[in-house]
Amino acid sequence: MNGPLFRNLALASLTGTVIVTDQLSKLHIVQTMRLHESIPIIPDLFSFTYIRNPGAAFGLLAGSSNAFRMVFFGLTSIFALVLLGAILYRMPEREWMGRLSVSAILGGAVGNLIDRMRFGEVIDFLDVYVGSYHWPAFNIADSAITVGVIFLIIHFMFEKPDAPPAVPEPPSAHQPAP
Repeated sequence: MNGPLFRNLALASLTGTVIVTDQLSKLHIVQTMRLHESIPIIPDLFSFTYIRNPGAAFGLLAGSSNAFRMVFFGLTSIFALVLLGAILYRMPEREWMGRLSVSAILGGAVGNLIDRMRFGEVIDFLDVYVGSYHWPAFNIADSAITVGVIFLIIHFMFEKPDAPPAVPEPPSAHQPAP
């Protein structure tokens, strides 16, 4: 198997793994827990808490009408998927970390889009908290998006731009040509 084909297969595998893991974990939560049920995993720090989020990240737009949310999230998701696909397509093959990051983000975006299409909301169940302070619940797709964005930022911060090709300077009027 040649290099580019193997790398693209690895990227597709990462995206697919995020989608499948996200959907299977949500299926397990839906089948084994009641809505709003919470199971402590690490006391005073982490629980599985089954909730449904009709809004965006952190519950934004949760109070909007169903029709508005469906149109808004549908168009936003299509735009995001096209943008991520274009970024992945245009990103040079040598930028492996950037390509992995975009693939993880893409998998997370598709995982949450599947929920929105199936249920009109996203299933969240990972609940991190300290005492009574809770971080908004999230899921595997959200985690993949977050980790992908962090690594993409790191990638762009430390990316070394290609050096422009050396162009010989034309001889100046004060110097004789060789």
